[in-house]
Amino acid sequence: MEKWYLMAIVVLLGLTVRWTVSLNSYSGAGKPPMFGDYEAQRHWQEITFNLPVKQWYFNSSDNNLQYWGLDYPPLTAYHSLLCAYVAKFINPDWIALHSSRGYESQAHKLFMRTTVLIADLLIYIPAVVLYCCCLKEISTKKKIAHALCILLYPGLILIDYGHFQYNSVSLGFALWGVLGVSYDWDLLGSLAFCLAINYKQMELYHSLPFFCFLLGKCFKKGLKGKGFVLLIKLACTVVASFILCWLPFFTEREQTQQVLRRLFPVDRGLFEDKVANIWCSFSIFLKIKDILPYHIQIIISFCFTFLSLLPACIKLTLQPSPKGFRFTLVSCALSFFLFSYQVHEKSILLVSLPVCLVLSEIPFMSTWFLLVSTFSMLPLLLKDELLMPSVVTTMAFFIACAISFSIFEKTSEEELQLKSFSISVRKYLPCFTFFPRIIQYLFLISVITMVLLTLTTITLEPPQKLPDLFSVLICFVSCLNFLFFLVYFNIIIMWDSKNGRNQKKIN
Repeated sequence: MEKWYLMAIVVLLGLTVRWTVSLNSYSGAGKPPMFGDYEAQRHWQEITFNLPVKQWYFNSSDNNLQYWGLDYPPLTAYHSLLCAYVAKFINPDWIALHSSRGYESQAHKLFMRTTVLIADLLIYIPAVVLYCCCLKEISTKKKIAHALCILLYPGLILIDYGHFQYNSVSLGFALWGVLGVSYDWDLLGSLAFCLAINYKQMELYHSLPFFCFLLGKCFKKGLKGKGFVLLIKLACTVVASFILCWLPFFTEREQTQQVLRRLFPVDRGLFEDKVANIWCSFSIFLKIKDILPYHIQIIISFCFTFLSLLPACIKLTLQPSPKGFRFTLVSCALSFFLFSYQVHEKSILLVSLPVCLVLSEIPFMSTWFLLVSTFSMLPLLLKDELLMPSVVTTMAFFIACAISFSIFEKTSEEELQLKSFSISVRKYLPCFTFFPRIIQYLFLISVITMVLLTLTTITLEPPQKLPDLFSVLICFVSCLNFLFFLVYFNIIIMWDSKNGRNQKKIN
Protein backbone atom coordinates (compact mmCIF):
# COMPACT_ATOMS: atom_id res chain seq x y z
CA MET A 1 0.00 0.00 0.00
CA GLU A 2 2.86 2.35 0.85
CA LYS A 3 4.46 1.71 -2.55
CA TRP A 4 1.38 2.90 -4.41
CA TYR A 5 1.03 5.90 -2.11
CA LEU A 6 4.60 6.96 -2.89
CA MET A 7 4.10 6.28 -6.60
CA ALA A 8 1.01 8.51 -6.57
CA ILE A 9 3.10 11.31 -5.03
CA VAL A 10 5.71 10.82 -7.77
CA VAL A 11 3.03 11.05 -10.48
CA LEU A 12 1.56 14.15 -8.87
CA LEU A 13 5.02 15.76 -8.77
CA GLY A 14 5.55 14.92 -12.44
CA LEU A 15 2.20 16.46 -13.36
CA THR A 16 2.97 19.58 -11.31
CA VAL A 17 6.27 20.12 -13.12
CA ARG A 18 4.55 19.62 -16.48
CA TRP A 19 1.78 22.08 -15.74
CA THR A 20 4.23 24.66 -14.39
CA VAL A 21 6.23 24.51 -17.62
CA SER A 22 3.01 24.85 -19.63
CA LEU A 23 2.33 28.23 -17.96
CA ASN A 24 5.18 29.63 -20.01
CA SER A 25 4.70 31.10 -23.50
CA TYR A 26 4.30 28.64 -26.37
CA SER A 27 5.97 28.02 -29.71
CA GLY A 28 5.28 30.86 -32.14
CA ALA A 29 3.09 32.95 -29.85
CA GLY A 30 2.36 36.28 -31.56
CA LYS A 31 4.74 35.54 -34.45
CA PRO A 32 2.85 35.61 -37.76
CA PRO A 33 2.58 34.45 -40.48
CA MET A 34 3.34 30.83 -39.47
CA PHE A 35 3.26 31.23 -35.66
CA GLY A 36 4.63 27.87 -34.43
CA ASP A 37 4.01 24.24 -33.50
CA TYR A 38 1.22 25.29 -31.15
CA GLU A 39 -0.60 26.72 -34.18
CA ALA A 40 0.22 23.59 -36.17
CA GLN A 41 -1.60 21.40 -33.65
CA ARG A 42 -4.56 23.81 -33.54
CA HIS A 43 -4.67 24.04 -37.33
CA TRP A 44 -4.82 20.25 -37.67
CA GLN A 45 -7.91 20.30 -35.47
CA GLU A 46 -9.40 22.94 -37.76
CA ILE A 47 -8.66 20.91 -40.92
CA THR A 48 -9.77 17.51 -39.66
CA PHE A 49 -13.02 18.91 -38.30
CA ASN A 50 -14.05 21.05 -41.27
CA LEU A 51 -12.85 18.97 -44.23
CA PRO A 52 -13.71 15.42 -45.35
CA VAL A 53 -11.09 12.74 -44.70
CA LYS A 54 -10.10 12.58 -48.37
CA GLN A 55 -8.93 16.20 -48.27
CA TRP A 56 -6.85 16.07 -45.09
CA TYR A 57 -3.52 15.46 -46.83
CA PHE A 58 -4.22 17.21 -50.16
CA ASN A 59 -3.44 20.80 -51.08
CA SER A 60 -6.55 22.91 -51.78
CA SER A 61 -7.99 26.37 -51.26
CA ASP A 62 -9.22 25.20 -47.83
CA ASN A 63 -6.08 23.27 -46.94
CA ASN A 64 -2.88 25.06 -47.88
CA LEU A 65 -0.20 22.45 -47.18
CA GLN A 66 2.42 25.20 -46.96
CA TYR A 67 0.61 26.40 -43.83
CA TRP A 68 1.19 23.54 -41.38
CA GLY A 69 -0.22 20.81 -43.63
CA LEU A 70 -0.73 17.43 -41.96
CA ASP A 71 2.50 15.43 -42.16
CA TYR A 72 1.93 12.76 -39.52
CA PRO A 73 0.14 9.37 -39.90
CA PRO A 74 -3.64 8.88 -39.62
CA LEU A 75 -3.72 8.28 -35.87
CA THR A 76 -2.43 11.81 -35.27
CA ALA A 77 -5.20 13.12 -37.55
CA TYR A 78 -7.84 11.14 -35.63
CA HIS A 79 -6.49 12.51 -32.36
CA SER A 80 -6.73 16.05 -33.77
CA LEU A 81 -10.31 15.35 -34.83
CA LEU A 82 -11.21 14.12 -31.34
CA CYS A 83 -9.72 17.27 -29.78
CA ALA A 84 -11.60 19.35 -32.37
CA TYR A 85 -14.96 17.95 -31.29
CA VAL A 86 -14.22 19.01 -27.71
CA ALA A 87 -13.01 22.43 -28.91
CA LYS A 88 -16.20 22.87 -30.97
CA PHE A 89 -18.29 22.21 -27.89
CA ILE A 90 -16.37 24.81 -25.82
CA ASN A 91 -15.79 27.53 -28.41
CA PRO A 92 -16.41 27.04 -32.17
CA ASP A 93 -14.15 30.01 -32.96
CA TRP A 94 -11.10 27.93 -31.98
CA ILE A 95 -11.47 25.71 -35.05
CA ALA A 96 -13.42 27.90 -37.49
CA LEU A 97 -12.17 27.30 -41.03
CA HIS A 98 -9.73 30.02 -42.18
CA SER A 99 -10.76 32.63 -39.59
CA SER A 100 -9.18 30.77 -36.68
CA ARG A 101 -5.61 30.97 -38.02
CA GLY A 102 -3.22 32.22 -35.38
CA TYR A 103 -5.95 32.17 -32.73
CA GLU A 104 -4.57 33.18 -29.34
CA SER A 105 -6.38 33.41 -26.01
CA GLN A 106 -5.81 32.27 -22.44
CA ALA A 107 -8.84 29.98 -22.58
CA HIS A 108 -7.57 28.26 -25.72
CA LYS A 109 -4.10 27.94 -24.27
CA LEU A 110 -5.60 26.26 -21.19
CA PHE A 111 -7.56 23.90 -23.43
CA MET A 112 -4.55 22.93 -25.55
CA ARG A 113 -2.32 22.40 -22.51
CA THR A 114 -5.02 20.24 -20.94
CA THR A 115 -5.16 18.00 -24.02
CA VAL A 116 -1.44 17.28 -23.65
CA LEU A 117 -1.82 16.58 -19.94
CA ILE A 118 -4.74 14.20 -20.53
CA ALA A 119 -2.76 12.34 -23.20
CA ASP A 120 0.08 11.98 -20.68
CA LEU A 121 -2.29 10.72 -17.99
CA LEU A 122 -3.99 8.20 -20.26
CA ILE A 123 -1.05 6.77 -22.18
CA TYR A 124 2.48 7.75 -21.15
CA ILE A 125 2.41 8.01 -17.35
CA PRO A 126 0.58 4.67 -16.74
CA ALA A 127 3.13 2.94 -18.99
CA VAL A 128 6.02 4.50 -17.03
CA VAL A 129 4.52 3.49 -13.67
CA LEU A 130 3.79 -0.08 -14.78
CA TYR A 131 7.24 -0.47 -16.35
CA CYS A 132 8.97 0.64 -13.15
CA CYS A 133 6.74 -1.57 -11.00
CA CYS A 134 7.62 -4.58 -13.18
CA LEU A 135 11.38 -4.07 -12.81
CA LYS A 136 13.07 -7.07 -11.24
CA GLU A 137 15.98 -7.36 -8.84
CA ILE A 138 15.68 -3.81 -7.47
CA SER A 139 14.00 -2.54 -4.32
CA THR A 140 10.66 -0.78 -4.14
CA LYS A 141 12.42 2.51 -3.36
CA LYS A 142 14.54 2.14 -6.50
CA LYS A 143 11.44 1.46 -8.59
CA ILE A 144 9.80 4.64 -7.29
CA ALA A 145 13.03 6.59 -7.83
CA HIS A 146 13.24 5.25 -11.39
CA ALA A 147 9.68 6.41 -12.11
CA LEU A 148 10.44 9.83 -10.62
CA CYS A 149 13.51 10.33 -12.81
CA ILE A 150 11.69 9.27 -15.99
CA LEU A 151 8.78 11.60 -15.26
CA LEU A 152 11.22 14.46 -14.55
CA TYR A 153 13.18 13.99 -17.79
CA PRO A 154 13.33 17.60 -19.01
CA GLY A 155 13.57 16.98 -22.77
CA LEU A 156 10.07 15.53 -23.15
CA ILE A 157 8.49 18.02 -20.71
CA LEU A 158 10.00 21.05 -22.47
CA ILE A 159 9.05 19.91 -25.97
CA ASP A 160 5.51 18.74 -25.18
CA TYR A 161 4.54 21.50 -22.73
CA GLY A 162 6.80 24.35 -23.78
CA HIS A 163 7.37 23.94 -27.50
CA PHE A 164 3.99 22.15 -27.69
CA GLN A 165 3.72 18.66 -29.16
CA TYR A 166 2.14 15.31 -28.31
CA ASN A 167 5.30 13.18 -28.27
CA SER A 168 4.10 11.48 -25.09
CA VAL A 169 1.39 9.71 -27.12
CA SER A 170 3.69 7.94 -29.56
CA LEU A 171 6.36 7.37 -26.90
CA GLY A 172 3.69 6.07 -24.53
CA PHE A 173 2.41 3.58 -27.09
CA ALA A 174 6.01 2.51 -27.78
CA LEU A 175 6.57 1.96 -24.04
CA TRP A 176 3.42 -0.16 -23.84
CA GLY A 177 4.90 -2.12 -26.74
CA VAL A 178 8.17 -2.60 -24.85
CA LEU A 179 6.24 -3.84 -21.82
CA GLY A 180 4.22 -6.24 -23.93
CA VAL A 181 7.02 -7.98 -25.81
CA SER A 182 9.35 -8.00 -22.77
CA TYR A 183 6.82 -9.97 -20.69
CA ASP A 184 5.63 -12.29 -23.51
CA TRP A 185 2.40 -10.41 -24.28
CA ASP A 186 3.73 -10.35 -27.81
CA LEU A 187 0.48 -9.66 -29.67
CA LEU A 188 -0.54 -6.81 -27.37
CA GLY A 189 2.98 -5.39 -27.50
CA SER A 190 2.97 -5.52 -31.31
CA LEU A 191 -0.42 -3.82 -31.43
CA ALA A 192 0.76 -1.04 -29.12
CA PHE A 193 3.88 -0.43 -31.19
CA CYS A 194 1.85 -0.36 -34.41
CA LEU A 195 -0.26 2.38 -32.81
CA ALA A 196 2.96 4.26 -32.03
CA ILE A 197 4.11 4.10 -35.66
CA ASN A 198 0.68 5.12 -36.88
CA TYR A 199 0.78 8.14 -34.60
CA LYS A 200 4.28 9.35 -35.53
CA GLN A 201 6.33 7.85 -38.35
CA MET A 202 9.58 8.60 -36.48
CA GLU A 203 8.77 5.58 -34.30
CA LEU A 204 10.37 3.65 -37.16
CA TYR A 205 13.55 4.40 -35.20
CA HIS A 206 12.41 1.63 -32.82
CA SER A 207 10.99 -0.74 -35.42
CA LEU A 208 14.04 -2.92 -36.14
CA PRO A 209 14.65 -3.87 -32.47
CA PHE A 210 10.97 -4.85 -32.16
CA PHE A 211 11.17 -6.87 -35.38
CA CYS A 212 14.46 -8.58 -34.47
CA PHE A 213 13.40 -9.37 -30.89
CA LEU A 214 10.11 -10.93 -31.97
CA LEU A 215 11.75 -12.78 -34.86
CA GLY A 216 14.38 -14.09 -32.46
CA LYS A 217 11.59 -15.34 -30.18
CA CYS A 218 10.03 -17.17 -33.13
CA PHE A 219 13.38 -18.77 -34.03
CA LYS A 220 13.85 -19.79 -30.40
CA LYS A 221 10.45 -21.51 -30.31
CA GLY A 222 11.17 -23.21 -33.63
CA LEU A 223 9.81 -22.13 -37.00
CA LYS A 224 8.36 -25.61 -37.57
CA GLY A 225 6.19 -25.46 -34.46
CA LYS A 226 5.14 -22.81 -31.94
CA GLY A 227 7.48 -20.26 -33.45
CA PHE A 228 5.74 -20.42 -36.81
CA VAL A 229 2.33 -20.02 -35.17
CA LEU A 230 3.59 -16.98 -33.24
CA LEU A 231 5.03 -15.50 -36.44
CA ILE A 232 1.67 -15.84 -38.24
CA LYS A 233 -0.19 -14.29 -35.29
CA LEU A 234 2.25 -11.37 -35.16
CA ALA A 235 1.96 -10.77 -38.90
CA CYS A 236 -1.84 -10.80 -38.72
CA THR A 237 -1.81 -8.37 -35.76
CA VAL A 238 0.45 -5.92 -37.58
CA VAL A 239 -1.45 -6.09 -40.86
CA ALA A 240 -4.86 -5.77 -39.16
CA SER A 241 -3.79 -2.77 -37.06
CA PHE A 242 -2.39 -0.93 -40.10
CA ILE A 243 -5.49 -1.67 -42.17
CA LEU A 244 -7.77 -0.30 -39.44
CA CYS A 245 -5.72 2.88 -39.07
CA TRP A 246 -5.37 3.48 -42.80
CA LEU A 247 -8.77 2.24 -43.98
CA PRO A 248 -10.14 5.67 -45.06
CA PHE A 249 -6.99 6.21 -47.14
CA PHE A 250 -6.98 2.83 -48.89
CA THR A 251 -10.07 3.60 -50.97
CA GLU A 252 -7.95 5.15 -53.75
CA ARG A 253 -4.34 4.60 -54.72
CA GLU A 254 -3.69 8.33 -55.00
CA GLN A 255 -4.92 8.80 -51.42
CA THR A 256 -2.37 6.32 -50.06
CA GLN A 257 0.45 7.76 -52.16
CA GLN A 258 -0.31 11.32 -51.06
CA VAL A 259 -0.27 10.38 -47.37
CA LEU A 260 3.08 8.64 -47.84
CA ARG A 261 4.47 11.67 -49.67
CA ARG A 262 3.45 13.84 -46.73
CA LEU A 263 4.96 11.43 -44.19
CA PHE A 264 8.30 11.11 -46.00
CA PRO A 265 9.10 14.47 -47.65
CA VAL A 266 12.46 13.58 -49.17
CA ASP A 267 12.66 16.91 -50.99
CA ARG A 268 13.04 18.75 -47.66
CA GLY A 269 16.68 17.74 -47.43
CA LEU A 270 19.13 15.69 -45.39
CA PHE A 271 18.32 17.38 -42.06
CA GLU A 272 16.23 20.21 -40.63
CA ASP A 273 17.58 23.32 -38.93
CA LYS A 274 20.50 22.80 -36.52
CA VAL A 275 20.32 19.16 -35.49
CA ALA A 276 23.05 17.34 -33.53
CA ASN A 277 23.55 14.52 -36.05
CA ILE A 278 26.55 13.63 -38.19
CA TRP A 279 25.31 15.35 -41.36
CA CYS A 280 24.63 18.73 -39.80
CA SER A 281 27.90 18.62 -37.85
CA PHE A 282 29.88 17.45 -40.87
CA SER A 283 28.39 20.25 -42.97
CA ILE A 284 30.64 22.66 -41.04
CA PHE A 285 33.48 21.27 -43.16
CA LEU A 286 31.64 20.04 -46.28
CA LYS A 287 28.20 21.17 -47.49
CA ILE A 288 26.78 17.78 -48.50
CA LYS A 289 23.29 19.22 -48.94
CA ASP A 290 24.59 21.59 -51.60
CA ILE A 291 27.03 19.43 -53.56
CA LEU A 292 25.14 16.12 -53.78
CA PRO A 293 21.66 15.49 -55.28
CA TYR A 294 19.07 14.36 -52.75
CA HIS A 295 18.82 10.79 -54.10
CA ILE A 296 22.56 10.32 -53.47
CA GLN A 297 22.13 11.79 -49.99
CA ILE A 298 19.39 9.24 -49.30
CA ILE A 299 21.62 6.35 -50.42
CA ILE A 300 24.57 7.53 -48.34
CA SER A 301 22.46 8.08 -45.21
CA PHE A 302 20.79 4.68 -45.66
CA CYS A 303 24.14 2.90 -45.93
CA PHE A 304 25.57 4.60 -42.84
CA THR A 305 22.40 3.98 -40.82
CA PHE A 306 22.11 0.34 -41.87
CA LEU A 307 25.76 -0.48 -41.20
CA SER A 308 25.76 1.22 -37.79
CA LEU A 309 22.74 -0.68 -36.48
CA LEU A 310 23.38 -4.05 -38.17
CA PRO A 311 25.63 -5.68 -35.49
CA ALA A 312 23.21 -4.97 -32.63
CA CYS A 313 20.20 -6.20 -34.64
CA ILE A 314 21.94 -9.44 -35.65
CA LYS A 315 22.94 -10.06 -32.04
CA LEU A 316 19.37 -9.46 -30.83
CA THR A 317 17.91 -11.83 -33.44
CA LEU A 318 20.31 -14.62 -32.54
CA GLN A 319 20.16 -14.06 -28.77
CA PRO A 320 16.81 -12.44 -27.92
CA SER A 321 16.52 -11.18 -24.35
CA PRO A 322 14.64 -8.30 -22.69
CA LYS A 323 17.91 -6.67 -21.65
CA GLY A 324 19.38 -6.97 -25.14
CA PHE A 325 16.12 -5.59 -26.53
CA ARG A 326 16.28 -2.47 -24.34
CA PHE A 327 19.88 -1.69 -25.23
CA THR A 328 19.31 -2.38 -28.92
CA LEU A 329 16.42 0.11 -28.84
CA VAL A 330 18.92 2.72 -27.65
CA SER A 331 21.58 1.79 -30.19
CA CYS A 332 19.24 1.66 -33.20
CA ALA A 333 17.40 4.86 -32.34
CA LEU A 334 20.74 6.64 -31.90
CA SER A 335 21.98 5.27 -35.24
CA PHE A 336 18.86 6.60 -36.95
CA PHE A 337 19.25 9.98 -35.28
CA LEU A 338 22.92 10.31 -36.20
CA PHE A 339 22.89 8.97 -39.75
CA SER A 340 19.39 8.80 -41.22
CA TYR A 341 17.72 11.17 -43.68
CA GLN A 342 15.45 14.09 -42.74
CA VAL A 343 16.24 14.30 -39.01
CA HIS A 344 14.73 16.90 -36.68
CA GLU A 345 16.33 18.00 -33.42
CA LYS A 346 13.30 16.75 -31.44
CA SER A 347 13.95 13.21 -32.75
CA ILE A 348 16.49 12.77 -29.94
CA LEU A 349 13.47 12.06 -27.71
CA LEU A 350 13.18 8.71 -29.51
CA VAL A 351 16.62 7.81 -28.17
CA SER A 352 15.95 9.27 -24.75
CA LEU A 353 12.95 7.02 -24.04
CA PRO A 354 14.88 3.71 -24.16
CA VAL A 355 17.76 5.37 -22.28
CA CYS A 356 15.25 6.21 -19.54
CA LEU A 357 14.34 2.52 -19.43
CA VAL A 358 17.92 1.47 -18.57
CA LEU A 359 18.41 4.26 -16.02
CA SER A 360 18.51 1.86 -13.07
CA GLU A 361 20.97 -0.45 -14.88
CA ILE A 362 23.57 2.17 -15.84
CA PRO A 363 22.52 5.30 -13.90
CA PHE A 364 25.72 7.29 -14.47
CA MET A 365 25.81 6.92 -18.27
CA SER A 366 22.03 7.24 -18.66
CA THR A 367 21.91 10.46 -16.66
CA TRP A 368 24.81 11.84 -18.68
CA PHE A 369 23.12 10.99 -21.99
CA LEU A 370 19.78 12.49 -20.96
CA LEU A 371 21.51 15.73 -19.95
CA VAL A 372 23.23 15.91 -23.35
CA SER A 373 19.97 15.14 -25.18
CA THR A 374 18.28 18.12 -23.51
CA PHE A 375 21.29 20.35 -24.18
CA SER A 376 21.27 19.38 -27.89
CA MET A 377 17.83 21.03 -28.24
CA LEU A 378 18.96 24.29 -26.64
CA PRO A 379 18.73 26.43 -29.83
CA LEU A 380 15.11 25.33 -30.28
CA LEU A 381 14.29 25.89 -26.61
CA LEU A 382 15.84 29.37 -26.65
CA LYS A 383 13.82 30.22 -29.73
CA ASP A 384 10.69 29.35 -27.74
CA GLU A 385 11.89 31.42 -24.74
CA LEU A 386 12.24 28.35 -22.55
CA LEU A 387 15.61 29.15 -20.97
CA MET A 388 14.44 29.34 -17.36
CA PRO A 389 12.20 26.23 -17.56
CA SER A 390 15.13 24.41 -19.22
CA VAL A 391 17.57 25.29 -16.45
CA VAL A 392 15.14 24.51 -13.61
CA THR A 393 13.89 21.18 -15.00
CA THR A 394 17.40 20.06 -15.94
CA MET A 395 18.71 20.79 -12.45
CA ALA A 396 15.72 19.04 -10.85
CA PHE A 397 16.27 15.98 -13.04
CA PHE A 398 20.01 15.88 -12.35
CA ILE A 399 19.54 16.21 -8.59
CA ALA A 400 16.85 13.49 -8.60
CA CYS A 401 19.14 11.09 -10.47
CA ALA A 402 22.21 11.93 -8.37
CA ILE A 403 20.35 11.36 -5.10
CA SER A 404 18.21 8.40 -6.16
CA PHE A 405 20.97 6.34 -7.79
CA SER A 406 24.17 7.82 -6.29
CA ILE A 407 25.42 8.10 -9.85
CA PHE A 408 28.93 9.25 -8.97
CA GLU A 409 29.48 6.05 -7.01
CA LYS A 410 28.37 3.88 -9.98
CA THR A 411 31.43 4.27 -12.21
CA SER A 412 33.24 0.96 -11.75
CA GLU A 413 33.68 -1.42 -14.69
CA GLU A 414 30.90 -3.66 -13.37
CA GLU A 415 28.43 -0.82 -12.85
CA LEU A 416 29.20 0.66 -16.25
CA GLN A 417 28.69 -2.88 -17.66
CA LEU A 418 32.14 -2.81 -19.23
CA LYS A 419 33.74 -5.66 -17.26
CA SER A 420 33.73 -8.20 -20.10
CA PHE A 421 34.96 -5.63 -22.60
CA SER A 422 37.79 -4.54 -20.30
CA ILE A 423 38.83 -8.16 -19.69
CA SER A 424 38.97 -8.72 -23.45
CA VAL A 425 41.10 -5.61 -23.95
CA ARG A 426 43.44 -6.55 -21.08
CA LYS A 427 44.35 -9.77 -22.91
CA TYR A 428 46.27 -7.55 -25.32
CA LEU A 429 46.87 -4.49 -23.10
CA PRO A 430 47.38 -5.70 -19.50
CA CYS A 431 47.71 -2.12 -18.26
CA PHE A 432 44.18 -1.21 -19.45
CA THR A 433 42.68 -0.62 -16.00
CA PHE A 434 41.82 3.08 -16.24
CA PHE A 435 38.71 2.98 -18.44
CA PRO A 436 36.29 4.12 -15.66
CA ARG A 437 38.62 7.04 -14.86
CA ILE A 438 38.62 8.09 -18.52
CA ILE A 439 34.81 8.06 -18.56
CA GLN A 440 34.70 10.20 -15.42
CA TYR A 441 37.00 12.77 -17.04
CA LEU A 442 34.96 12.73 -20.25
CA PHE A 443 31.80 13.34 -18.22
CA LEU A 444 33.43 16.29 -16.46
CA ILE A 445 34.64 17.78 -19.77
CA SER A 446 31.20 17.24 -21.33
CA VAL A 447 29.32 18.95 -18.50
CA ILE A 448 31.73 21.90 -18.33
CA THR A 449 31.51 22.36 -22.09
CA MET A 450 27.69 22.30 -22.02
CA VAL A 451 27.55 24.84 -19.18
CA LEU A 452 30.05 27.19 -20.88
CA LEU A 453 28.28 26.97 -24.23
CA THR A 454 24.93 27.66 -22.58
CA LEU A 455 26.29 30.72 -20.76
CA THR A 456 28.02 31.96 -23.92
CA THR A 457 24.88 31.55 -26.01
CA ILE A 458 22.65 33.52 -23.64
CA THR A 459 25.12 36.27 -22.76
CA LEU A 460 27.08 37.00 -25.95
CA GLU A 461 26.09 38.05 -29.43
CA PRO A 462 27.58 35.90 -32.20
CA PRO A 463 29.77 37.57 -34.85
CA GLN A 464 27.81 39.19 -37.67
CA LYS A 465 29.55 37.01 -40.25
CA LEU A 466 28.70 33.87 -38.23
CA PRO A 467 25.19 34.41 -36.82
CA ASP A 468 24.66 30.67 -36.21
CA LEU A 469 28.02 30.10 -34.55
CA PHE A 470 26.75 29.13 -31.09
CA SER A 471 23.95 26.93 -32.44
CA VAL A 472 26.41 25.09 -34.67
CA LEU A 473 28.84 24.61 -31.77
CA ILE A 474 26.04 23.19 -29.61
CA CYS A 475 25.12 20.73 -32.35
CA PHE A 476 28.75 19.78 -32.96
CA VAL A 477 29.54 19.17 -29.28
CA SER A 478 26.31 17.21 -28.81
CA CYS A 479 27.08 15.10 -31.87
CA LEU A 480 30.52 14.19 -30.51
CA ASN A 481 28.85 13.08 -27.28
CA PHE A 482 26.28 11.01 -29.17
CA LEU A 483 28.96 9.28 -31.25
CA PHE A 484 30.71 8.31 -28.01
CA PHE A 485 27.43 6.95 -26.60
CA LEU A 486 26.79 4.97 -29.79
CA VAL A 487 30.12 3.19 -29.35
CA TYR A 488 29.47 2.67 -25.64
CA PHE A 489 26.02 1.12 -26.04
CA ASN A 490 27.22 -1.14 -28.84
CA ILE A 491 30.06 -2.35 -26.63
CA ILE A 492 27.51 -3.30 -23.94
CA ILE A 493 25.37 -5.12 -26.51
CA MET A 494 28.18 -7.06 -28.19
CA TRP A 495 29.89 -8.13 -24.94
CA ASP A 496 26.66 -8.92 -23.07
CA SER A 497 26.70 -12.70 -23.66
CA LYS A 498 29.94 -13.05 -21.71
CA ASN A 499 28.35 -11.26 -18.77
CA GLY A 500 25.38 -13.61 -19.01
CA ARG A 501 27.53 -16.74 -18.98
CA ASN A 502 29.64 -15.46 -16.10
CA GLN A 503 26.50 -14.63 -14.11
CA LYS A 504 25.13 -18.16 -14.67
CA LYS A 505 28.39 -19.66 -13.36
CA ILE A 506 28.22 -17.46 -10.25
CA ASN A 507 24.61 -18.49 -9.61
